[in-house]
Amino acid sequence: MTPHIRLEQVTYRYGHHEALRDVSLALSHPRIYGLLGRNGAGKSTLLSLLASYDEPDTGKVQIDGEAPFENARIMPQVVFAHQTDYSSESDKVVELLEAAARYRPSFDMAYAEQLAARFKLPLKTRASGLSSGKQSALNATLALAARAPVTILDETYVGMDAPAREMFYQEVLADYERHPRTIILSTHLVSEMDYLFEEVVILHEGRVLLHEPIDRLLERGASITGPAAQVEAFAQPLRQLSSQQLGGTRSVMIYGELTDEQRRQAAELGLELGQVSLQELFIHLTEEVDAR
Repeated sequence: MTPHIRLEQVTYRYGHHEALRDVSLALSHPRIYGLLGRNGAGKSTLLSLLASYDEPDTGKVQIDGEAPFENARIMPQVVFAHQTDYSSESDKVVELLEAAARYRPSFDMAYAEQLAARFKLPLKTRASGLSSGKQSALNATLALAARAPVTILDETYVGMDAPAREMFYQEVLADYERHPRTIILSTHLVSEMDYLFEEVVILHEGRVLLHEPIDRLLERGASITGPAAQVEAFAQPLRQLSSQQLGGTRSVMIYGELTDEQRRQAAELGLELGQVSLQELFIHLTEEVDAR
């Protein structure tokens, strides 16, 4: 059973800097969650609190109804894969996999070996001798094969080339389908990974900007393109995220689901309605907050 994750009014400070401010969030179902945010938004801080690395200054972090920090029952249920420097690691790849199998109750050694073969990880090589891409592949292998009820992948792909990243994405999706659990993917490569997400959480300046199912979020964004005067008149009462004009043609990106009547009006005016990508929404929603 997937543990329920809840944060209630969580604040965390580094000195005088508030990395998280009054964050409340609930992840209650086995899903693949996309965690997005600009640099410094608080993503890694939030994930480190879930992974028992620290405690919040104020508020509550709970997994399965309990605080995870130094909690012997909760900690084995969470795996946190992030960029790791193996330059001083003397163990071989296979020895790290074997150690994980000893300490992770749901670790699947056969699957780990399958992943190692797919990523072309040399099992008899010391981890310190791996390239940055292979080190990332090792992190991905350890995290996915652990099959922890809460699997956190914090830019685990960094260092991988494009083919390796695509293999990683395929494995995340395939193993989630075989073993549903809570998977949190923190990424800057939004356009590469958006098809994996079932729900999206956007952090901005330490706060939750939004948390929604991705299909509902994408339905709220649209581009409106056509003659400048008609587009301007149609979009005037709507929440506009951006606009651009080339000659007499104008294109406006709006946020807010259009009604059937508005769609009919757009068609009568000869306006073209288009979809907006998650990356475009993410960029413009965070820019809009900054501009306030």
